[in-house]
Amino acid sequence: MAALAKASGALKSVDYEVFGRVQGVCFRMYTEQEAKKLGVVGWVKNTSQGTVTGQVQGPEEKVNEMQKLENRAETARKMWQGPKSLPMPPILDRLKRKSWLSKVGSPSSRIDKTNFSNEKEISKLDFLDFNTRY
Repeated sequence: MAALAKASGALKSVDYEVFGRVQGVCFRMYTEQEAKKLGVVGWVKNTSQGTVTGQVQGPEEKVNEMQKLENRAETARKMWQGPKSLPMPPILDRLKRKSWLSKVGSPSSRIDKTNFSNEKEISKLDFLDFNTRY
């Protein structure tokens, strides 16, 4: 991961807290899977306040994909008129990934809002992988 990060430019770190129906709906598991697909590192965990919090680090463009604030995935989903039994076209699936922490989450989750904080450029990754903390 470190070699990949250095080859692609600036590294970024951002903390996040996700509010809504995000506990008891496999949100952490799906977040970990999505992070690994994107090639970012960090962690995710439930809080005692009913939210999910964590940190994501990696190449700037990959972290941006994980935290994207735009609502393009929901717009694209509404525009897709195909039957629900059919998978979304690949372009719409990519849009879904780009708004993971802000709008999508796990299938049964509902994200009301996401706060991002401590966003900064970093010189090296603090983690080797992305995992769930307890």
